[in-house]
Amino acid sequence: QVQLVESGGRLVQAGGSLRLSCAASGRTFSSFTMGWFRQAPGKEREFVAAFSRSGGSTAYADSVKGRFTISRDNAKNTVYLHMNSLKPEDTAVYYCASKLGILGITSPGTYDYWGQGTQVTVSS
Repeated sequence: QVQLVESGGRLVQAGGSLRLSCAASGRTFSSFTMGWFRQAPGKEREFVAAFSRSGGSTAYADSVKGRFTISRDNAKNTVYLHMNSLKPEDTAVYYCASKLGILGITSPGTYDYWGQGTQVTVSS
């Protein structure tokens, strides 16, 4: 079993920056692919970014590419989402997720474990 706890969400003005953190516990953190997803009111949960368990490869949604960066610190069992140049359309609940596999990392249905989410609100 893996427990994921997100933190760092808050209200921020457009153009600002935030860093979300996801602390993991339970099993060997480095064995897991870690992903960030978000869900805005009335919308489906969507992929934001992921960091593969092997090779250090990353993937990003087109909507955040160049603005967001995912990183992980295996020593701290933590994955981060660095968000810059925030826009009102980035407003959502952001979820951290983990999985053992490396296929389908942009699909939320392939992830095994989820955090409770952290709210990010970007004001215009």
